[in-house]
Amino acid sequence: MRANFRRFMSTDPASLYSRKNPFPATHPVNRKLSGEGSGKDTRHHEISLLGSGLNYEVGDSLGLFATNNPALVAEILAAIGATGDEIVSGADAVPKPLRQALTSDYIITQPSKEFLKALVERAGDAAGQLRDLSADPAQKKALEDYLWGFEFIDFLRAHPSVKWTAEEFVKTLRKLQPRLYSIASSLRANPESVHLTVATVRYESHGRAREGVASTFLAERWPGEKTAGVFIHTAKHFRLPEDPATPVIMVGPGTGVAPFRAYLQERKVTGAPGKNWLFFGEQKSAADFLYESELAKLQADGVLTKLDTAFSRDQAAKVYVQDRLRENAKELWAWLQYGAHFFICGDGARMAKDVDAELHRIAETEGGKSPEEAAAYVEAMKKEKRYKKDVY
Repeated sequence: MRANFRRFMSTDPASLYSRKNPFPATHPVNRKLSGEGSGKDTRHHEISLLGSGLNYEVGDSLGLFATNNPALVAEILAAIGATGDEIVSGADAVPKPLRQALTSDYIITQPSKEFLKALVERAGDAAGQLRDLSADPAQKKALEDYLWGFEFIDFLRAHPSVKWTAEEFVKTLRKLQPRLYSIASSLRANPESVHLTVATVRYESHGRAREGVASTFLAERWPGEKTAGVFIHTAKHFRLPEDPATPVIMVGPGTGVAPFRAYLQERKVTGAPGKNWLFFGEQKSAADFLYESELAKLQADGVLTKLDTAFSRDQAAKVYVQDRLRENAKELWAWLQYGAHFFICGDGARMAKDVDAELHRIAETEGGKSPEEAAAYVEAMKKEKRYKKDVY
């Protein structure tokens, strides 16, 4: 293991792979984590970094250059009356066939402002509500609500009389950006690969099935032997404590568990003496307990000191990770007083806010602080880099 690790960490010029020069990686492992009866398709992905020279720290993210679904590309080509062989400008300013550009260069799901503006100009009265909302700056929120769940293909099909040349259409598109995923592995434990924990995004809107570009690329369109561009995105704000004896409290429901799996692997392989407490939440324990056997083994080995779970749909009253924080308030406060670092990863819109609110309450109830003092305490934790978030 050590010899392999030293070889992987070499200073070979190949280690110059970056966002601008991504490494062409293969994808040998694509394993479903969610079980029968789950409402989700959550997967464990292992991506080979063999020969890349790429290094990462736990807490970092992997950037992935995914490609669009060929079926959606074909629908758009049909809608604008193109063959796909037309030569257009790629996002890199290199001329290429339209089919290739729509597959790898441009966003072809959420419509751009440039496209909507051009559509309104060309469709006139036929654009109806879209035209009226677009014309009034005061209707910005109403326009956003109206556009939710619509994609390019919906507008192209709704206005077949509006004609586009291949180049005209491409000029309204935005560049397809790489997707960043929290790394779910430690390089010291897995010296030639990087692991991801990804929920495959699928939903329905306006009577049509939709999907996330990168998550479905990982789940369905990246066979093991095919290559895709990847790079390491450094996240210095989400590092483990420098002192390995420092305790850590990790709140990571759903795929938010990813970086904490990496933390635990790192602390195990380095022999870090600090205590580790994980709060994990999902819908059903029988179907959605991600990495259950791994976490049980880490507990048995003494690496994972405490594990508290919240499965929202296993009982009549929904239970979430913030509820488990409240139930363990006294011990959690004791860990914080001992200098523990507090980490959150996952949904930033609701979960992270609810957990933050609970942390403030614990400072009040267990620390005997006023709301203002509790806020100052939490703010001090942030300034001391003891309270860290990786939310999306």
